Amino acid sequence: MNKRLSPFVLTMLVLGFAFLYVPILMMVIYSFNASRLVTVWDSVHSPTLKWYAELFENSDILDAARLSFRIAAVNATGATILGTLAAFCLVRFGKFRGRALFIALTTAPMVLPEVITGLSMLLLFVALEQVIGWPAGRGALTITIAHMTFCMAYVTVVVQARLSTFDRSLEEAALDLGARPMKVFFLITLPIIAPSVVSGWLLAFILSWDDLVITSFVSGPGSTTLPQLIFSKVRLGVSPDINALATLLVLTVTLVVVGVGLSLQRRERRLSLEAQAAGEPL
Repeated sequence: MNKRLSPFVLTMLVLGFAFLYVPILMMVIYSFNASRLVTVWDSVHSPTLKWYAELFENSDILDAARLSFRIAAVNATGATILGTLAAFCLVRFGKFRGRALFIALTTAPMVLPEVITGLSMLLLFVALEQVIGWPAGRGALTITIAHMTFCMAYVTVVVQARLSTFDRSLEEAALDLGARPMKVFFLITLPIIAPSVVSGWLLAFILSWDDLVITSFVSGPGSTTLPQLIFSKVRLGVSPDINALATLLVLTVTLVVVGVGLSLQRRERRLSLEAQAAGEPL
């Protein structure tokens, strides 16, 4: 029997989504505003693409965007590898001495305030530089390492949730047929948990790309990321090219999310068809 939403629940849903997405829609609309005043619509000369043209001529924004992309990509890759290994330890090795401490250390970055994480990482880098001379100052390397410390916690949770429901009989069957453990991992285990690994990578990438607090502690001269640059510009007043930049970011994120979603749907459909062809229950 189909259950219809009550008028109250439907109204709350509409208001909630409007609260979230109407400001984003207004920002996209005002990115085509010809006026330099972002809150005043120029009905005579609008719409225009001149702010997008100015955006691509702004070397500071482009350099900050490239730096943020490199840091986020390297961080997401490293955090995914470390987080996946941590998830395997928690799921596959059962109870071992120090498990509770390992769980606490793995998940602590998720609940610690970013100010505490950023300050602790800054003190660590300063102490290491004084003792062993590395790292030499703060920059892209220290930002990447700091981002990995909290991003791997999110990857661990995502991958661990998938591994906890993993059917290990598939691996055992492959081992009985003579496959080596490493081959079993790459041919059976990894393809099955791939959606969670990809989800963890994307989550780590977005968290790194969006981070401002921790980055402010561990960055140095010449390593200004895009969130830092936007924050410094907003403090002096929002300029129209920021609306254009934010619109491009929203478009990019939307395309990536839709693309990954469609890819995962095709993968699930293909696996379902293969299971039907093999006579297995769905």
